[in-house]
Amino acid sequence: MGGSTVSVMTPPGPTRILIVANRTAATGRLCGAVEVRAEAGPCRFTLLVPDVKKARDADWTLAAGRRVLGRAAGAPVAGLAGGPDPFDAVQQAVATGDYDEIIVSTLAPGASKWLRRDLVGRIRGLGLPVTAITPGDRARRSLNDAAMDAMGAGMVNDALHVADRGSGRDADRYHAG
Repeated sequence: MGGSTVSVMTPPGPTRILIVANRTAATGRLCGAVEVRAEAGPCRFTLLVPDVKKARDADWTLAAGRRVLGRAAGAPVAGLAGGPDPFDAVQQAVATGDYDEIIVSTLAPGASKWLRRDLVGRIRGLGLPVTAITPGDRARRSLNDAAMDAMGAGMVNDALHVADRGSGRDADRYHAG
């Protein structure tokens, strides 16, 4: 008699996403992208704050960013502080972590030294899908245009980190409206 083989497929785990942001870690635009990504399927997010000389320099940004992004993701967001070279920080995180994709949030093109140094292009060279979140621009992979259009109306279009505003109220505005 012939037997049959039953194949049991285990559901894939959550998508592991590395978010790379510094001054834009708590902006509405990034929160909207995280919210859309989380709604698309199970995700686990880690915020990497690179471009800091000492890990303690990222403490406030990391804490505020994790809190605000966690609300957008609907789950806690892990955090990492990177060194002064953003690419080295991302490369080390990818080498020591287990990520499926990367979201990079930058300042506007005229103000972003990350864009001037082609950080997004260099990160794409690491072999993972990369979504770039830039004020006034559309995401450039992983997030589809319809999702970005749906998010557009409720987003804060500036790229200043809430620390630059002093009160932190701007981050809370994303969740109040």
